[in-house]
Amino acid sequence: MIRSAAKNYRDVAVVTSPDLYRQIRTEMILDDGALTLTTREQLARLAFMRTAFYDSAIFPYFTAHLEGAKDSKMFPPVPEIIERMSTYMNLFSTAMKALHGNDLEQADDEKFPERQQLSLNKISDLRYGENPHQAGALYELSANGSAGLTSAEQLGGKEMSFNNYVDADAAWQLVCDFEETACAIIKHTNPAGAAIGATAEEAYRRALACDSTSAFGGIVAFNRPVDVAAARAVVEIFVEVVIAPDFDDDAIQVMKAKKNLRVLRVVQAKSTEGFEYKQISGGMLVQERDTHKLSRAALKFVTTRTPSEQEIEDLLFAWTVCKHTKSNAIVYARGKQTVGVGAGQMSRVDSVKIGAARAQLAVAGSVLASDAFFPFRDGLDEAAKYGITAVIQPGGSVRDEEVTAAANEHNLAMVFTGVRHFRH
Repeated sequence: MIRSAAKNYRDVAVVTSPDLYRQIRTEMILDDGALTLTTREQLARLAFMRTAFYDSAIFPYFTAHLEGAKDSKMFPPVPEIIERMSTYMNLFSTAMKALHGNDLEQADDEKFPERQQLSLNKISDLRYGENPHQAGALYELSANGSAGLTSAEQLGGKEMSFNNYVDADAAWQLVCDFEETACAIIKHTNPAGAAIGATAEEAYRRALACDSTSAFGGIVAFNRPVDVAAARAVVEIFVEVVIAPDFDDDAIQVMKAKKNLRVLRVVQAKSTEGFEYKQISGGMLVQERDTHKLSRAALKFVTTRTPSEQEIEDLLFAWTVCKHTKSNAIVYARGKQTVGVGAGQMSRVDSVKIGAARAQLAVAGSVLASDAFFPFRDGLDEAAKYGITAVIQPGGSVRDEEVTAAANEHNLAMVFTGVRHFRH
């Protein structure tokens, strides 16, 4: 009935939410009991969105029922009905955007609407999921168009695995946060090394020097085209995947000589804005993407000694890498090169210790970045033992004064960002 009424919007006003009653009543009072055609069109669009949501809830039930009967693949190709529903979803999304600025008031939480529709287009089956006993497949979020890792062109190597995609995305997101020529080496979504260089080869060798042991079997990402010099450097050790916006022809041939090396050419995303979705049991967590980029002007100097220009550059570099490291995250850096990384620990002090203990470069003279504030001074005291010179952290702890006093005692320069970068 709702769908039928919406189809006849020229003569019928279909109201699908009590939240609209007051607005409809007001317009009718002001317009002698009538509603404008524009209002009826808007109401029809909302009605179609409601019925589409209803249909999208019914479809999976019948799909599961029929697939079970036919013993079909766990991840079947997207049928025609999904394509039709996707078209409807795009129309309804446009309708919701069209409500901005019109006579119908917007809800306070319009950034996160009451209902969201995800349209997924299957790209391929995967050999398995995160582990061999789990089935897996790759889908593209149709709203993202042709941007991102799912649209990458594979130029060589074996089939990408589930874990390859997860790690490759972490590597790609990290290097895309830098304006200068950068390379990142990722292992289990954490940076084994990252660096800036005058060339792609230099950036890679500097990233590798941070932790050449962990780099074995890792993912290498560049934010610049890869030339033959960089390609030859990369194939000196075993890596799973190399990602870049482009590759010279000679570089491709060098990498193809390693028949199992996956080579991905990824189109730079036009925008990193939008939502991130994380599945939990029974639903989804939805948030805005963490696109924050720290500027020098945003730094708050809180210690007696202020950092030098070189320290500020290194602090900003370390902060960016720390943003892409699992919390609790600690990153040591010097000369726009990671020195040591402590990731994913339950205690921030442990991250400080592990980052220094695993460092293959000298920690003394480096700077330290922490993704969240130091809750106690023990983290600063521990870091000072290794000879660091400066610290960047969000600030905001009830013990900021105590931590700042510790930095002053050790003659460390410390800056606050006012921004936290938890990554779970």
